[in-house]
Amino acid sequence: MAIELSDDASKQALKSIRKYFDEKLEQEIGDLQARLLLDFFLEELAPTVYNRAIFDAQAFVQERVVDIDATCFEPEFDYWKQDDRK
Repeated sequence: MAIELSDDASKQALKSIRKYFDEKLEQEIGDLQARLLLDFFLEELAPTVYNRAIFDAQAFVQERVVDIDATCFEPEFDYWKQDDRK
């Protein structure tokens, strides 16, 4: 599964890459160079970030599922027990 950005996110990413090169590396890069770098990051690095995000999301959900009995539990046939306490 290829990781793709929306047109707006892609434009913002390219602008950010060009700004990074200009301000941090004091180099100007063109649109083609920025596009090639973004494509490389999306193909080479983004899957690692994506996989980690999925792993973290699974761990979060599993923690919640383990606690579901305590969180989502109502006593059964408790009506008469309330009356017996009076």
